Amino acid sequence: MSGIKKILVVVAHPDDPEYGLSAAAHAWIKHSDVEIAYLLLTSGEAGIATMTPEECGPLRAAEQREACNAIGVESLEILDFLDGQLVYSLELRKAIARKIRQFQPDAVVTLPMSLELSWGLNQADHRVAGLAALDAARDAANPWVFRELPEPAWSARQFWIVNDVAADHAYRVDCDDEQAAIASLECHKKYLAALEDHPPAKDFIPLILRGESLKESPRVKFKVYEL
Repeated sequence: MSGIKKILVVVAHPDDPEYGLSAAAHAWIKHSDVEIAYLLLTSGEAGIATMTPEECGPLRAAEQREACNAIGVESLEILDFLDGQLVYSLELRKAIARKIRQFQPDAVVTLPMSLELSWGLNQADHRVAGLAALDAARDAANPWVFRELPEPAWSARQFWIVNDVAADHAYRVDCDDEQAAIASLECHKKYLAALEDHPPAKDFIPLILRGESLKESPRVKFKVYEL
């Protein structure tokens, strides 16, 4: 975390930051005075089968705002790309690059973009979001890419992938951070209620942070790349 004062989190949907990352975000804000911004590429409007996208999108956006409040994240922007139909494109890269140039983060953080994860196969929107975030970080640094944007080029120093299978860094968090992460996930009440067999946040988050034995001290794992 040396010299890291601003972090931009780029994910596809509401609730995506809550599976461990929110514990780190709470710790960064509380202990390190780090400024964090969330950029969601969709409002998650296709996430509840029994609710129309027109109803679901605003609901999930509101739940994400509550989750941000639970951990102290003040900056939340939600774009209007289509949930479940997120496509890797120059338009998507440009939107992320613009946010990077506006916010000027030291690090960009996203979810794993690989096809296979430790628990199974990765979701399509997550794969697209991760790759687009990586490429947009480089786009944002090049003044000759997306020249039509009014913001000056900005070079983030690092690119982090949370919970990656090849994680090489572990950020220690404390019990307060763990409880904040549980609270942030619990804010997605209606979304989680619509999922079959989703474990309670109070049971699930400790497994993510402490491992299946629950004997480890809580930590959030990242794969860190220099840009």
